[in-house]
Amino acid sequence: MAETDSTGVPDFVERFGLWSEAQRSAAVGIAQSAEKNLDTLRLSFADQHGVLRGKSLAADGTGAALRNGCAITSTLLAKDTSHRTVYPVWSEGGGFGLAEMAGARDVIMVPDPTTFRVLPWLSRTGWMLCDLYFPDGSPVPFSTRRLCQDVLVQLESRGYTYRSGLEIEFHVLKLDDARLAPADATQPGTPPETSLLAQGFQYLTETRLDEIEPVVELLRAQTVGLGLPLRSMESEFGPSQIEFTFHPQDSLGTADTAVLFRSAVKQVCRRHGYHATFMCRPALPNLFSSGWHLHQSLVRDTDGSNAFVPEHEEERLSSIGHNFLEGILAHARAACLLTTPTINGYKRYRPHTLAPDRAGWGWGNRGAMLRVIGGHADPGTRIENRVGDPAANPYLYLCAQIIAGLDGIDQALDPGPPTETPYETSAERLPASLMEAIAAFRSDTVFRKALGDSFCDYLLALKEAEVARFLSEVTDWEQKEYFSVF
Repeated sequence: MAETDSTGVPDFVERFGLWSEAQRSAAVGIAQSAEKNLDTLRLSFADQHGVLRGKSLAADGTGAALRNGCAITSTLLAKDTSHRTVYPVWSEGGGFGLAEMAGARDVIMVPDPTTFRVLPWLSRTGWMLCDLYFPDGSPVPFSTRRLCQDVLVQLESRGYTYRSGLEIEFHVLKLDDARLAPADATQPGTPPETSLLAQGFQYLTETRLDEIEPVVELLRAQTVGLGLPLRSMESEFGPSQIEFTFHPQDSLGTADTAVLFRSAVKQVCRRHGYHATFMCRPALPNLFSSGWHLHQSLVRDTDGSNAFVPEHEEERLSSIGHNFLEGILAHARAACLLTTPTINGYKRYRPHTLAPDRAGWGWGNRGAMLRVIGGHADPGTRIENRVGDPAANPYLYLCAQIIAGLDGIDQALDPGPPTETPYETSAERLPASLMEAIAAFRSDTVFRKALGDSFCDYLLALKEAEVARFLSEVTDWEQKEYFSVF
């Protein structure tokens, strides 16, 4: 079978030196193997919301895509969570103030060969995660994976590798009615009608897990088939609520795992008559909020040791660990725009719910925002951040931790003593709404310096448009509250 041309730019990757040595090595043999063993290749990038978008190519175009990249419309970066275009793309600079974004021009998806895998739920279909570049070889400043890579480089320049572990909750429900009538094809579309897999409220009981085992096993098999470092599968507290946890990974690993896992879960469930959602708090009776807990530590490049392990037996965390922790606490309100980017996610921050409502920390305390685990001589010593929304963009979640943590190290910040009463401590309250988080992020100079003016203004505009749409809607609460009484 003859190799076809891709829709990218000839020799784009080599001309601009866009791959590392590891990526070059990984690319060897992929094209030949794809031509023999695949029919289709999916190229995907994580958009501003952490949602995978991209194109499917005939497998004989794999080699060309690896050399040339693949063109895709830049307006995908202008969309909010309803998939509406927020920016005036036909105005000067496409509304972004960049000539490269004018007129809905193309950007180039460049595959990362180290992410190549075969999708186990599809027939002869490969997949690669991509980074975005302008046709002149410069990185697209709104590409969150690339942004995270830049932040990781800053950390690595100080002699540390970021290590993190994914622990994510979600709901899987029976799909009763997909709502595919033409009248339901709005933007966003009418939500599907669903029912429970199990009643829940029997946290970690074996019988409740066995009730949902067919779905859990389906997702386990596909997750392992993807080569993701799965650790455990759990029946969570709420009805139809599941948690998957993963072994720790370095650098981008956890973020790459998260975007692929979320997309895989939704695709696999839909193919088998289920609806999976990573929405934090679905508007269904008796459902519980889902969270994303991120476990993290720093590894010394000199000897591979955990920089958070304390020297003295009576300590639980090293001095640099304390600094990193306080950096996260000091920027917690602003960071919520990155860790909890949805209006819905703020309904989880309630006292006495195993979710935080303020920026405190504790030793092993699951009510605190930051939970320190481990201690002297424990190589697994780490900080668990319990603040996250399962719908967060994984790359921005990681950025929030590293940027804030590094500021804590630079300023030698001290978090003070841990709390035993996380819902009573005088720590600063987390934002009560996305609107509060937007205001906090806007005033945080540390995030602006690290992420750049262009990206910060871009993200703020997207989120402000989302809030404006929300505020223009008449909610069920308003109808019930006022329609009869006035």
